[in-house]
Amino acid sequence: MLITNDANYELLPLGDSAVIIRLGDGIDEATHRKVGALTAYLEEHPFAGMIECVPAFASAAIHYDPVAVKKSRVFSESIHATIYETVCSRLQLILSAAELSGADTDRRTIEIPVCYGGEFGPDLSFVAAHNGLSEEEVVAIHTSASYLVYMLGFAPGFPYLGGMSERIAAPRRQSPRTVIPQGSVGIAGGQTGVYPVATPGGWQLIGRTPLELFSPREAVPSLLRSGDSVRFKPITKEQYNLYLEGAL
Repeated sequence: MLITNDANYELLPLGDSAVIIRLGDGIDEATHRKVGALTAYLEEHPFAGMIECVPAFASAAIHYDPVAVKKSRVFSESIHATIYETVCSRLQLILSAAELSGADTDRRTIEIPVCYGGEFGPDLSFVAAHNGLSEEEVVAIHTSASYLVYMLGFAPGFPYLGGMSERIAAPRRQSPRTVIPQGSVGIAGGQTGVYPVATPGGWQLIGRTPLELFSPREAVPSLLRSGDSVRFKPITKEQYNLYLEGAL
């Protein structure tokens, strides 16, 4: 375990060209803010040979080019037996300089319109029955919260959201669907998320959004990013179609 002035962290190898910086063990906003601060600092102050920083719940993966790192070694780094040691040494210096106190930063708020139930949310009735609620109550609870995007993963642009009420938590389906329609909003355990692309999945589907959350044609393909705040807005089927037509 390595120590900084702000918090404990751990450096771990990920294959032969990446390092995991673990800043905590749980899923909580304080740790996630530290991950966000570290990611922002590395994006502004990358070391020679760094490719990208990928944030997760309580850690970040730092991908690097071993050849570029080796070519950029300075004299003091010549004692390192491996490229991994050089990268860890550089990251220790960065971590000692970065401010990872977890202070809140400005956060984008993204509103996502959702048509709940019916053909768009075939599992809404199950989630309601599982929790002893009506479908309207599930929708009201789901749309009343503000959700934090902890990370993107599983599928391109898929947001893992924190902040859902346990009152509408539901287990995954026993038999996953082979295809989940793009834009489907689901619940699995105590989490909710949105399928940006059509893919197999086992989450309970409660609605669907007409918004395109992932577009590979764009310079920034994902609508959401780690650290964003998300709110869901209920819409009718007619409004859903108007969104698709670009009328809303």
